[in-house]
Amino acid sequence: MKKNLKKMAAVLLSGALVLSLAACGGNGGNGGNGGNGSNGGTSSGNAGGGNPSTPSGGGASVTLQVGFENSSSEPFGQGMAKWQELLAAENCGLEISLYPDSQLGDKSSLIDSMTLGEGVCTLADGAFYADYGVNDFGIVFGPFLFDEWDDCWTLIESDWYKAQCDALEQKGLHIIASNWMYGARHTLTTKPVNTVDDLYGLKIRVPTNQIQTQGFEVLGATGTGMPLGDVYTALSTGNIDGAENPLATLYGRSLQEVAKYLILDGHVLNFTTLVCSADWYNSLTPEQQTALTETCKAAAEYNNGLVKEADGDYLQKMKDAGVTVVEPSDEVLAGFREKAQAFYDMGSTFGWSDGLYDTVKAAMGK
Repeated sequence: MKKNLKKMAAVLLSGALVLSLAACGGNGGNGGNGGNGSNGGTSSGNAGGGNPSTPSGGGASVTLQVGFENSSSEPFGQGMAKWQELLAAENCGLEISLYPDSQLGDKSSLIDSMTLGEGVCTLADGAFYADYGVNDFGIVFGPFLFDEWDDCWTLIESDWYKAQCDALEQKGLHIIASNWMYGARHTLTTKPVNTVDDLYGLKIRVPTNQIQTQGFEVLGATGTGMPLGDVYTALSTGNIDGAENPLATLYGRSLQEVAKYLILDGHVLNFTTLVCSADWYNSLTPEQQTALTETCKAAAEYNNGLVKEADGDYLQKMKDAGVTVVEPSDEVLAGFREKAQAFYDMGSTFGWSDGLYDTVKAAMGK
């Protein structure tokens, strides 16, 4: 029943996407108000008319609708704008329209639409892919798995990682690029957290997937899944005690206004992927596939530079907003890591392959 409801929701979203694009297309394909993505997305136009998310003949332009939870001012939003710019310069009959701030719906709904072949795209991580049947992919979002960013970049070039991407393709999802740095994820709370023991009993918002929920459960907190857009209100009303995300996202959603304690635990070094429908991707010409992939990877490098530069600025903005910042000692972080190891003993809960933790560490050269 639940699966049927998800399919029905995806069908309804598909219809809504077509209707929203039809409404936008009547005004130059730029959000209906000449906007910058805050009201209906940004696009370089729909030269061919018709359904812009579906490839069509006669030289018509194909449009990929990219929806994401972040604001356009965050490094990720700026990285998306760079991707749009780079792809437009290829002049290959393919373009992207950007929809920040969850304008196209939540991540799960978008991914459901991809499995139906819709021309939509979003950012997603291994934890979400585990919920779509590629169980081993979930480990990349395990707490304290990576020691440094180079571990991430080594992993995505490994045979193990490529096998996960192939398995995901069989589920109807195609990863365009994996080299996007989303950021080190930290924990912002309404109560002081100085050590891992202080997390005990706190309700911490996480994205709606099993991996991230359990990742906080082993640390002693109660992982509470909800869309990012609901977090500010939930913190304000006391329905949750905290949230976790990179600094750019925490600040970009103004969460420092309602939660005044930040611990820089870096529990996940979060690289992310851009994903679309495998059927939609396979309907493109080889030239378009190459352009889409290569410009996405190039935009990722631009994004990664912004993330590195912005972290210090966002941290200072947090402090200026009255947030108490804890930079944990090595001893305190060791306490986090010790508790986190229980997560990797839960392989049977997640349906992981035997010895997965050791396999992934070996793929990182550890």
